[in-house]
Amino acid sequence: MRVTMDEPQLLRFGDGRPVRAASAIARFGDGWLIAQDDATHAAWLRPGGAADPLRVLPPVDGHETFSSAEGTKHLKPDFEAACPAGDGVLLLGSGSSPARMRASLVTADGAFAVADLRPVYQAVAAALGLTGDGLNLEGACVVGDRLRWFQRGNSAAGVPSASVDVDFTALLAAVRGTAGADRAEVGDVRRYDLGTVAGVALAVTDAIALPDGRVIVSAAAEDTPNAIDDGPVVGAAVAVLADGRPPLVAQLPRPDKIEGLALRSSDAGGVSLLAVVDADDPVVPSAALSLRLSW
Repeated sequence: MRVTMDEPQLLRFGDGRPVRAASAIARFGDGWLIAQDDATHAAWLRPGGAADPLRVLPPVDGHETFSSAEGTKHLKPDFEAACPAGDGVLLLGSGSSPARMRASLVTADGAFAVADLRPVYQAVAAALGLTGDGLNLEGACVVGDRLRWFQRGNSAAGVPSASVDVDFTALLAAVRGTAGADRAEVGDVRRYDLGTVAGVALAVTDAIALPDGRVIVSAAAEDTPNAIDDGPVVGAAVAVLADGRPPLVAQLPRPDKIEGLALRSSDAGGVSLLAVVDADDPVVPSAALSLRLSW
């Protein structure tokens, strides 16, 4: 397996402001929806290059953006996963704190529905054997009728990358408010070893599903002690996961911290992917990156 990549393209809104903290991407309307994990607005990247802001969450205690410098990092929604859902996109928080256990279902007409999913996150943590602030769900994709939700591992804390499957229909019903969040069944735990770079384990940062049931994940080797703080990224990779087989891992030529991954197209020879890269600096624009994965 071989991976090639283009030079990153910086992402900005039409007024020149940077798209900050890009953390997930999914096909949306005539373009792509990019989550900003530290803001109440996503970026709708449309044909032509510039992005439009799209509200995905009401203001939180009067704030629209969140950072350590502002003393508001604890309030940020931390939307880390984006999955197409009908004509919309489901954004999911990382679960690393109660404020990050929310979801937003966004549609192209500008509407959004927000739900507190703490019962689901607590069930996921229990299935993974995690307690306290160890939960850090950074990627998700739909496989059949299940949401495969990925825990980003942390070798320093002894937490491996893993996934659980959640009833997707029940999860959407909980977000829409037509059923309780405790109705979403959680199970089928899988754990993954993607190798290391410079002694730091590669940990899953996002995922997409292929029609044949395989899953492609992005991964970063980030040297950080916990699920909250950023650290230096010493390597990055993409991997193909298939039940019953060892993962196929291709290291990227640069340690770009890919936070979001989307499928552009696929053929017999491989797949074309669109990724977003988080600069871990709110004043530096995030970037879009085109990848080609060849079998």
